[in-house]
Amino acid sequence: MKHYGKHAVRFMLILALLLQLGACGSTGTVEKTNKTAFVLDTSCTITIYGGSRADNEKLLEGCFALCEEYENLLSTTRETSDIYKLNHRQTDSVSEETAALLQKGLDYGARTGGAFDITIEPLSSLWNFDAASPSVPPADDISKAARAVNYKNVRVSGTSVSFADEDTQIDLGGIAKGYIADRIAAYLRQAGCAHALINLGGNVLCVGGKPDGTPFTVGIEKPFEGSSIASVQIRDLSVVTSGVYERCFYENGRLYHHILDPKTGYPFDNGLLSVTVIGPSSCDCDALSTSCFALSLDAGLDLVAANQGYYAIFVTNDYQLHFSDGAETLVNVSD
Repeated sequence: MKHYGKHAVRFMLILALLLQLGACGSTGTVEKTNKTAFVLDTSCTITIYGGSRADNEKLLEGCFALCEEYENLLSTTRETSDIYKLNHRQTDSVSEETAALLQKGLDYGARTGGAFDITIEPLSSLWNFDAASPSVPPADDISKAARAVNYKNVRVSGTSVSFADEDTQIDLGGIAKGYIADRIAAYLRQAGCAHALINLGGNVLCVGGKPDGTPFTVGIEKPFEGSSIASVQIRDLSVVTSGVYERCFYENGRLYHHILDPKTGYPFDNGLLSVTVIGPSSCDCDALSTSCFALSLDAGLDLVAANQGYYAIFVTNDYQLHFSDGAETLVNVSD
């Protein structure tokens, strides 16, 4: 799915899971069932702990069916999706879920003064970080595309969507995978699943903790190193990272990454390497991680502080860690 991959396949949060689980049931072991598939333009793995393998496999099929269902609603490239039809002005009506997610994205645009902008699609397509040999687009093309990017150009009324600019297009890549992770978690909980780990290409969401009562341990990648810079201990929380190393290239010795400034059309250059957000809603973690990165360190810390129950870890260019209030209690820093 084009532009869904805010976290590309090469970017995966390092899962430092303690797999030696305690005894459970008459067999003395805990059943663990997982499934990996390439969906949402990335490699996704969902793991269920406890229960029977046969039941878990049915649940996993349902989880990946949900991924397919939401891709059919929210993809920028599937011609039958709500977003594709909106972008190509084939409809002005969408599903209730699409409308609600669009409105949430617009709300984040308002909260961040446009630093987070779901109308980034003209720029996302122009830069095309997924190309075999990406390169910096011509300056005139960037300026033209940037003029069409403005969340204020979109209005949602019920399930109707209107545009103030015919060139404005939508890309929900900064929020959609988190939303889908939340829907999968709700599906699993409704089915009676108490322990699961959802990893949608780096958007990680835990259902409960491990069956032995301990939390899941989720590692946070050290930018450009592939190792862990820290880890967090969590139950019933999501962990989402936005970083410059996820989709990037070098040209003339300069790094260009995929987190684009809606106002300039170029990647943000604000002294940050990554922002990780931890909280109960993966959708909000997804949007907040991009928003905090876009706002830079000080304003990003203020934004997280305004969201009760959410925590952030910022990694600056010097590889120093900066924590929002309370985040230190969840984090173990790697040596």
